[in-house]
Amino acid sequence: MKSRIYLDFASATPIDKTVLGIMSSYNKDYFANSSSIHGSGVKTREIIEKSRELIAKGINAHNNEIIFAGSSTESIALAIRGVITNYQLLIKNLKTDAKSKIPHIITSEIEHPAVLENCKMLEERGEAEITYIKINEDGIINPRDVRDAIKDNTILVSIMYANNEIGTIQPIQEIAKEIRHYKKNSKQNIYPLFHTDATQAMNYLDTSNIEKLGVDMMSFNGSKIYGPKGIGILYKKREVELSPIYTGGGQEFGLRSGTEDVAKIAGIALALQITNKIKDKEIERLIKLRDYTIDKLLNIKVGTYKIVLNGSKEERLPNNINISISGIPSELLVIELDAKGIDVSSKSACKSEDESESYVLKALRMASGEEVKEEEGSLRITLGRQTNKEDMDRFLLALNKILLKYCNWNK
Repeated sequence: MKSRIYLDFASATPIDKTVLGIMSSYNKDYFANSSSIHGSGVKTREIIEKSRELIAKGINAHNNEIIFAGSSTESIALAIRGVITNYQLLIKNLKTDAKSKIPHIITSEIEHPAVLENCKMLEERGEAEITYIKINEDGIINPRDVRDAIKDNTILVSIMYANNEIGTIQPIQEIAKEIRHYKKNSKQNIYPLFHTDATQAMNYLDTSNIEKLGVDMMSFNGSKIYGPKGIGILYKKREVELSPIYTGGGQEFGLRSGTEDVAKIAGIALALQITNKIKDKEIERLIKLRDYTIDKLLNIKVGTYKIVLNGSKEERLPNNINISISGIPSELLVIELDAKGIDVSSKSACKSEDESESYVLKALRMASGEEVKEEEGSLRITLGRQTNKEDMDRFLLALNKILLKYCNWNK
């Protein structure tokens, strides 16, 4: 029996052994600066460009559409702020009515903070106007709501491919169609651009053809696909113009200055290759395990505790289970499960302005017309390559015992 059960793969995945091996080799042998023109530097540059080619091939993109960053967060910031800054420079010297309007961004109310905080900052600075699209009771955005929110000053739409908390899958292709339809009717060639945060999606959703997805930009990282932390990717269509969010030596097509980390770059390229190779089988395996666990959870009857699944059961990531249990704080459940050797994560949904509260859960309850209860929170259980049925049975048994314990205490 394993000493601990890790069920927090949405937060971070372990590095694949093959990936770790190649990274160790590159850290040892290919440490030269890739901007150098001597032999060692040239070899490092070759590894970087080969990795760029492999990543591009993995999503059916062009090599020069792949930009290396330090994380998904940085990739997202470059996409959002890079578009705004470039737009500001574009209209600065033009005699146009656009100068009198600040640019408009459309996003959703359940995006990752990497998106929401950048939008909030731009809004507070008066550099952008933001529209936050609401979700329905299943945690999914209606593409028509995006269409209806587009205005003549809309320059960017940023909607995640899959939610990091409740795992709901967003209709990215349909949203892309609405944007293309708007451009065609308004005779707009450039704006609005469409960006998606695909950080949680890369392991489990179709990302094999970026043209089919219909996005102009896409962000993801290594730490969610069994690759290294500290490395992210921004896919950017060749015709999309961005401004850097800081300047320096001009690496990554002038958009992300700084000496590249060749080991991490090679690591994320190999991790993506492995992910794409095993994706279909892993999706099938995890859906069975996920649905088995959800069915068992929803049939747990202990005292007055009621378990609710948050978000659509069908349109969710294969590895994501997000539940609420009324009458018991989710943080307490995490601590109790941790004591039993099981790692999960939680979010509180209290009505205070506490930073730990789940704005995603609150948005979901509001969409359903329900009130958020003081003690209600969400428990996120996310499965991975190492997870098996025995792990889930141990988790279910542990949770049942914890609920029995507190049920008896409350009598």
